[in-house]
Parts: sequence; structure tokens; C-alpha cells
Amino acid sequence: MILSNPLLLFYALLLLVAFLYASVGHGGASGYLALMALFGIAPAVMKPTALLLNLFVSLTAFIQFYRGKYFSWKIFIPLALASIPLSFIGGMITVDGAIYKKMLGVLLLLPVIRFFFFQNVPDTELKESNPWWSLLIGGAIGLLSGMIGIGGGVILSPVLLLLRWSNQKQAAAISALFIFVNSLAGLGGQLTKGIQFTPGMISYVLVAFLGGLLGAWVGARKFSHGALKYLLGTVLAIAAYKLLFTGA
Repeated sequence: MILSNPLLLFYALLLLVAFLYASVGHGGASGYLALMALFGIAPAVMKPTALLLNLFVSLTAFIQFYRGKYFSWKIFIPLALASIPLSFIGGMITVDGAIYKKMLGVLLLLPVIRFFFFQNVPDTELKESNPWWSLLIGGAIGLLSGMIGIGGGVILSPVLLLLRWSNQKQAAAISALFIFVNSLAGLGGQLTKGIQFTPGMISYVLVAFLGGLLGAWVGARKFSHGALKYLLGTVLAIAAYKLLFTGA
């Protein structure tokens, strides 16, 4: 029944995406954008919708990971100081629809790489974060996330792991709040252009919030969901291919 009903299928996939992204401390905007692209939703609607969903899911994820004592203000603050104003500016920038889809397609490859290839960093191999590099990284991610309509967690999380500034749980906690503040700033930037919210967004929020609540709860605890992560990675890879090579 779900497979034969596009709307029910969309809600089911939205629930799954919110669950999986929240379980690793992400708001899920890249996943929501991928779904909306696959279901033919216009870019003008995609950006504010994804950021709105991000606010609810990322805040839920942050609370759960913060309670688990995985959060680091030392790493977060310089990242956020640069990202927030630039995310607001990015939200004010209108990107051509065709270019937007290509940029989104490239960005969707980041969570695919994240889900398939990144393993946890042992605490014994962690390094001190560099505040100056943090400002540069945060600013670049903030501007790009505001332009595309994401919170930037899918970019930040792999960077934290690559630089060995945090392990997976810590990266999840930091990324969750990073996503929330950037989504809020990016949405604020878009609101200056007079965007409108559609009635369907309420149901989207409810479904995503439920998935995010469950995902954040299990993600902050010991829970194995490797197979589901690979499934999500496959869906995002298909969406990226569609955006990059089919002109969808």
C-alpha cells in the first residue's frame, strides 16, 4: 500500500531519514532535500522546508547527545562564531535552479561517504582543535549551508573526524547544535526574501520530529544500525546521481 501511494512513501522515507540522521547527530537536511528532489518538489520550496525540519530534528539530537556528555563547547564556539553570520548571508543568496541541483548533488556525496567509509576515532588518537582553523572551516560551511538550505552537519562531521578533533559521538553532539544555529540563521536569511511556508510543512515537521526523536534517543546510546545507514547511503547516492547526471 505504501509503495503504491507516493505521499505515504514520501512520509515513510522522511521518517527513516530523520531517524538515521538524528542517530548520528545530524538534522537531515541533505536527506530531506534528496527526497524532495526525487519526488519532484521545486528548489524554492525545498530550501525553507529542509531548514525548518532541521530545526526540530537537530535540536532533539543535540539534547540527547548533550545528556550523554558528548558535547564540547571548546570545539563548537569558534565554529559557530564564523558560521552563523555567513549562514544568514548564504540564506539571502538565490542560486539558479540548475546550478542549485548540481551543488546539492555534490553535497549529497558527503553523507554517502560519511555513512559508508568513516569509522570511529579512538580517544587515544584525538588531537586538540585549532581555533583559527575552526573559524575558517565554520565560515565556509556556514556560507555554503545557507545557500543550499542545509545545516552543514554533513560537512562538519566528516571534517571533525578527519582532523581527529572528536570521535563519532562527540562529532554528533557538536554537529547537532551547529546544524540548529546554522539552520536558524539560514532560514532567517531566506525570510528576508519573503519566502512562504506551505500547509504540507506541518505534517512534514511532525513526521520528521518523530523520526528524529527516536533516532536521537537510540543514537546517543549503544545501538547498531549499520545496515540502515548503508540503506540511507544508497538512497542518497541514487539522489545524487539523479541530480548530477539526469537533469532531474
